[in-house]
Amino acid sequence: MNAPSMLEQLTMNPDDLYLEDSFSDQRAGHIRRLQPVTAEGAPDPNRSTRYIGSTQIMTPAGPLPLSFELAADSVGEAARQFAGAAEKAIEEAMEELKRLQREQQSSIVVPGQGGPGQGGLPGGGLKL
Repeated sequence: MNAPSMLEQLTMNPDDLYLEDSFSDQRAGHIRRLQPVTAEGAPDPNRSTRYIGSTQIMTPAGPLPLSFELAADSVGEAARQFAGAAEKAIEEAMEELKRLQREQQSSIVVPGQGGPGQGGLPGGGLKL
């Protein structure tokens, strides 16, 4: 299976367009309301409005942006769901960071401890 080309990745689908509004309490984060529109920009009644929450948490490496879907029918309902959905997104991000950290720790190669070419470094490394 071939990976999509850069041009394919950048091609916009005129049948999947949304008008975007942004709401914020200027404290916890933002809610994006994505209203489906036709290629002409008219409301598209055949698709549902989507709500996407976003916030960030501080980590030792700096701010980590988070985005999460809010299953709501209005911006007020999305705002009421925001804290719970953000908490779940934070938990998932922390689990992913722990998983990546475990993978990174398990891939550390110590000289003289085997590994590719038994020298501890790729390609055989230094053998003293």
